Amino acid sequence: MDNREHADDILRRALLDKEATAAVALRVAGLPLCEQLTVVFHGRRDLGTIQTYVAHGGRGAGSAVGPDELLRVPCDLDLAAAEDREEAEQLYAEQAAAMRDALVGADTVLDIWREPLQDLAHSHVEIDRRLVLDVDLPAHRLLPAALVAPEKRIVVTAVCGARPLAEGRPPMGIVCAQQDVARVYPLPDDPERCLEDFLEQAAEHARRAGERLAHQEVSVERFLELSGDDFPQAG
Repeated sequence: MDNREHADDILRRALLDKEATAAVALRVAGLPLCEQLTVVFHGRRDLGTIQTYVAHGGRGAGSAVGPDELLRVPCDLDLAAAEDREEAEQLYAEQAAAMRDALVGADTVLDIWREPLQDLAHSHVEIDRRLVLDVDLPAHRLLPAALVAPEKRIVVTAVCGARPLAEGRPPMGIVCAQQDVARVYPLPDDPERCLEDFLEQAAEHARRAGERLAHQEVSVERFLELSGDDFPQAG
């Protein structure tokens, strides 16, 4: 759901209709960057989906979690192939493990990026734990955390492709973003090489933007020169 307000409204209504919904929490601890996360699998009979959310901290049974604390990750459970409860439990265990492994892998890699980003940005790198970032990303976020180099205005975070967990771990990557420039790199790539490439791409984008601005300014200047008292009327 790209419309967050619509997604939040559905989640609120689902939490009120307990007979048609169910939620299962999976805690993921020992993460180097996020420390501890909770995956919430939330099933709704009317939607026919078991949606996946990620929240900070370790949440257990009976814990209250507000919609503004949940990051929607489009990697949902699919238990339709189960013939009975036992098979459903097995499928759940396999798919939940795939989600857990994806989070552990992404968090570990993102933590590895912290030092190279700090070295290339020549500034302190902060950990942004907000669910909504100040930049647009070309893919879905996987973790509710991002690395931010404030002086360079560079944001680095983990992203994933949307697909059912029945197909295994989702395709993942690390995205670098700066204002209106963003680029996704494969998870196993070398952080330093990726950051150097991104800085080159951002510099090239800034150069082209500067050229366009200069071109537009000259065009306007010429137009103003033509728009004097002796400018011929059209038509």
